[in-house]
Amino acid sequence: MSKILVIEDEAAIRRVLVKILSEESDTYNVEEAEDGLAGIEKIKGSDYDLVLCDIKMPKMDGVEVLEKALKIKPEIPFIMISGHGDIDTAVNTMRLGAFDYISKPPDLNRLLNTVRNALDRKELVVENKLLKKKVSKKYEMIGESDAIADIKEMIEKVAPTDARVLITGPNGTGKELVAHWLHQKSERSKGPMIEVNCAAIPSELIESELFGHVKGAFTSANKDRAGKFEAANGGTIFLDEIGDMSLSAQAKVLRALQENKIQRVGSDKDIKVDVRVVAATNKDLKKEIEDNQFREDLYHRLAVILIKVPALNDRRDDIPLLVAHFSKHIANEQGTVAKAFAPDAIKQLQEYDWTGNIRELRNVIERLIILGGDEVTKKDVQLFASK
Repeated sequence: MSKILVIEDEAAIRRVLVKILSEESDTYNVEEAEDGLAGIEKIKGSDYDLVLCDIKMPKMDGVEVLEKALKIKPEIPFIMISGHGDIDTAVNTMRLGAFDYISKPPDLNRLLNTVRNALDRKELVVENKLLKKKVSKKYEMIGESDAIADIKEMIEKVAPTDARVLITGPNGTGKELVAHWLHQKSERSKGPMIEVNCAAIPSELIESELFGHVKGAFTSANKDRAGKFEAANGGTIFLDEIGDMSLSAQAKVLRALQENKIQRVGSDKDIKVDVRVVAATNKDLKKEIEDNQFREDLYHRLAVILIKVPALNDRRDDIPLLVAHFSKHIANEQGTVAKAFAPDAIKQLQEYDWTGNIRELRNVIERLIILGGDEVTKKDVQLFASK
């Protein structure tokens, strides 16, 4: 049921609006306030899906009500009610955040259409917030070990800055989770986060992928194409497995970091970019530098902040939490009830050598959920973990 508040000092108009909305749909729960001050108090004390607010009122006018209300609950759509002489003010309220305005006396069809559209918009805002929460859950960092606590603390300190971050650690440890949390907790969170797996792109294509190309730059370049750095403008670019990037591409990335400019392949035109760079690797880059496989100057540009993600074998105390998390997540994916894991099953999992780290553990949990009993036992682990 949609909860609507009507703020109007003229009792006759207020009664008409309440009557129209109440009769329009039995899903509208309509409340009223006789002036701006009373309206603000109601907004503070209750959640409304929509507010209809007169502009000219004693004690507090509609513009002030709008500004105060949106500071308290910024997601509430406002429809302003304007007299003939208030049209300019009504238009200005839309710049301040109002959804729309209607004129007195209200046209029935326009009023109802505007109300429906505003409620639809509120529903979309709520859905979008839920979606963002789901995205955050997807990249949730699970664990209470000292190593994970240190990483979370580091992220809290570093994320609000534009400092470049190099994330290191073995395959499957969750380096991409750290990168996503850095972005989500940053001032750039409303901008894009573009991921590039440097190991998955052939060396002859990596420069085009990162920086784009112009038509005719090479045989298959049929048209101009923007690269990942341009796509990430205003946000974050995550260069995963950067240790596998060619030396030629490394030189161009270094220039992009030094000058905040890139050039598309086949062009000499500079394009300005505003991008935060987060990189990750499972390689020892200092060893790669010694072997002339990685540029030392690029390393120092990237490694302003170093975050090392530990192997699962170094954080075995987190395994019970990870098992519970994956069990619930996998059950949701499959539309089933999460299975319980017996204490001896958990202990058995803690004793294994997890060469594939968290990625391997997740696969094992899924296998045990599919093949194990109603409660996963130590015997199930011994039979199906395939260690």
